[in-house]
Amino acid sequence: MLTQPATAASAAKTAAPRRRLPRHERERQILDTAHACFAARGFAAVTMDDVAAEVGVTKPLLYAYFGNKEQLYIACMQRAGDALQETVFNAVAAAPRPADMLRCGVEAFFAFLDEDRDAWRVLFDETLPAGGEVARRVGEYRDRLLALIVDAQLQRVSPSGRDAAATQVQALAHALLGACEALARWWLRTGAISTAAAADLLITTVEPGLREQWAAAPAKTTPGKEAR
Repeated sequence: MLTQPATAASAAKTAAPRRRLPRHERERQILDTAHACFAARGFAAVTMDDVAAEVGVTKPLLYAYFGNKEQLYIACMQRAGDALQETVFNAVAAAPRPADMLRCGVEAFFAFLDEDRDAWRVLFDETLPAGGEVARRVGEYRDRLLALIVDAQLQRVSPSGRDAAATQVQALAHALLGACEALARWWLRTGAISTAAAADLLITTVEPGLREQWAAAPAKTTPGKEAR
């Protein structure tokens, strides 16, 4: 008696069942995929449908794990932000002397960019909304980087001049972080020089002005008081 060929339905029944991933593995898989999507296309261009299709899960499952696109992005951004912050913080903490803190931090910033471009693109995405939870969380990471820059500059000012220099320090910290971001975007677009050269170009350009600024800081007076 001849055996009939197995139908597609019967073959499917005998096929090995697809393994169900534990929740923590599935979450990591989703985050890895979403991180790559956001880095490649930007927050505004990526949808939950896109991520679900890339991962190979249903959109309801994606929502069950992360709530919405903003929360999914925040989870990706947190990984990127923590990694960048740790890299820069460790470099600044390891600086041999206060005058080297800013250079070490800037060099670490650009080395991070070179090693993990996707993480940088997620954290500094220009398509992010201007308000809401995502903007607030991104702002928190930038504030932490600003705090590191402020501390690096204050270490170069005599303790007696730090109060008088506080406003200038804050202003220059914003300018320096903005310069780092702008130079990093130029580097990503052109790749014309190495990241080490980019960091050195920025530091050697601003260092003379910073040395002159903070050398004079102890002589500055607070409003309403005259120098003695």
